Amino acid sequence: MLQQLSWQALPSPDPIGMEQPIVLVVDDDLAVREGLSELILSIGLSPICFASTQELLASGKLDRLGCLILDVRMPGTSGLDLQRHLAQGRQRKPIIFLTGHGDIPMSVQAMKAGAVDFLTKPVRDQVLLDAIARAIERDLADRAAAQRARQCAERFETLTLRERQVFREVAKGQLNKQIAFNLGISEVTVKIHRSNLMRKMQVRSIVDLIRIWELLNINGHDG
Repeated sequence: MLQQLSWQALPSPDPIGMEQPIVLVVDDDLAVREGLSELILSIGLSPICFASTQELLASGKLDRLGCLILDVRMPGTSGLDLQRHLAQGRQRKPIIFLTGHGDIPMSVQAMKAGAVDFLTKPVRDQVLLDAIARAIERDLADRAAAQRARQCAERFETLTLRERQVFREVAKGQLNKQIAFNLGISEVTVKIHRSNLMRKMQVRSIVDLIRIWELLNINGHDG
């Protein structure tokens, strides 16, 4: 349960330290914003409320650790429009939709696009608090994964051209003898390059090396 979680004890995505999670609330109803703010404060988190998606986008708060509680239908840009906007800009912010005007097609659309939950007003406090806990845990996991991807990319940049070629062949599942034939080098040389690239990529197994290759391909590295 959320009340039992110690936010200070959660693993930090940042090696320097753990920032306090915030909950961004976007709803054009003042009473809803005030009620949600009180609930969020009661569990020791910091709410920041906005009356529109435009106010949120102008705030510069989306990069902070935390999650987003979003109404679906609001004047101007809707909640679903904002979800699409963030996805197009590759801003991975966990979203909880909370609306009094939801329907099944709308909820399916939101969940397929990656929403943490789609809740209908009025909602039980504990249901919303559990959703907030899941959303913040997802943001922590996303940030940790992004940090690992950056580290792998930085390590990849230290490889020589030949080490990258060997890396590619290893990722294809090629044996040393096959790699040597494909690259026109000796098996001994392949073993040296493979040892060097594993050291530089800081892995101990071929399985981990292949996983990193797949991750780097996703991030635009072709070796």
